[in-house]
Amino acid sequence: MTRLALLTISLFGLAAGSAALAQSTETQGVTDKEIFIGQMGPFAGPAYLYGKISMNGAEAVFDKINEAGGINGRKLVLVREDDGCKAEGAIGAVKKLAYETKVFAAMGGACSNSTIAARPEIEKSGMPFIVNSASADNITDPPAANIFSVQPTGSVESRAQLDFAIAKGAKKIALAEMKDAWGMARYEPMLKYLKSKDVTLVADVEIANDTVDATPQALKLKASGADLVILILYPKPASVLLRDSLKLGYNPTWLGPGTISDLKTFGEQVGLPGALDNFITISSTRFDPNDPKLKEWNDRIKKLFPNDELSPYNIYGLGSALVVAEVLKRVGPQVTRAKFLQELGKLDNFRAESYFGPIACHAPSNHQCNQNPGWAVWKDGKMVEMP
Repeated sequence: MTRLALLTISLFGLAAGSAALAQSTETQGVTDKEIFIGQMGPFAGPAYLYGKISMNGAEAVFDKINEAGGINGRKLVLVREDDGCKAEGAIGAVKKLAYETKVFAAMGGACSNSTIAARPEIEKSGMPFIVNSASADNITDPPAANIFSVQPTGSVESRAQLDFAIAKGAKKIALAEMKDAWGMARYEPMLKYLKSKDVTLVADVEIANDTVDATPQALKLKASGADLVILILYPKPASVLLRDSLKLGYNPTWLGPGTISDLKTFGEQVGLPGALDNFITISSTRFDPNDPKLKEWNDRIKKLFPNDELSPYNIYGLGSALVVAEVLKRVGPQVTRAKFLQELGKLDNFRAESYFGPIACHAPSNHQCNQNPGWAVWKDGKMVEMP
């Protein structure tokens, strides 16, 4: 046999092997009876609510679907990975899900900073990935072919906060923010939007995430005369700021970000009577965890995880799992990653019951599928949707 013939056979073999590999990657995590879906997030620590508790919500959705026979005869299996809310943990979790357990697709991204660090690895893997908690814009902007978000992003929240403040008729607007990656993903869009709306802040204070005393910032806000303060803070520093402001007799309207969506726990963190009387927060989850409209899900979560205290973070996982299930239904029995991403990219006006507004993905130009945060307040011992 000639060298040319041998070379031709060799190249043909390589091409065939590459095609087989591509095909196996397209259908990895899919068997005749099951589809394996990963979810990554922290199992412990302060952010476990966005990880472990969110995963429990997703598990409840899969349990209901599987009880009814699955999707096109296939049961959905959730594969959990702990990322510790750390960059190295998230990168490791993506690699394990994509290359070791070989799931079909994944959800999660509990923490913005770690998910930003993991984005290159998620892109490289080709694994469909739906962000359900992290909200930094640069996880999904510029768009990556296989990464979508069903959580309102930082820029969406910042615009909504300022629009709300203006609509409410606030005369003097102040800002209290953090300047880590999560905070800057909101702070920078906020500054641009303030300029476009010709709004000048009367005060702008920075608070560290680990602060235990925000009296200096509270004094500055009070001296500014701000009648509305927009918060770009995690729950802990926000609760310290509210506590110290209330002790000074200062209680303007407070506009919280989506991270403060568990108002029951937040009020307990502030620890003062009437702490949330003037507090309004963005929320991507529409219902109080104990709302009768969620009874079916509450009962199922309690059955599966009897030690869980139902929280909005269960609902984060519930919402993203409903999106995954809907897309798989639309894909049909011949499941591939390409078909999944195609159907996800054209998902429009899908009403997952846990979200305020519809989920609409506009691939390839925009993969931020939740543009409709709502507003919630604490009233009569429960979180209620603000009209």
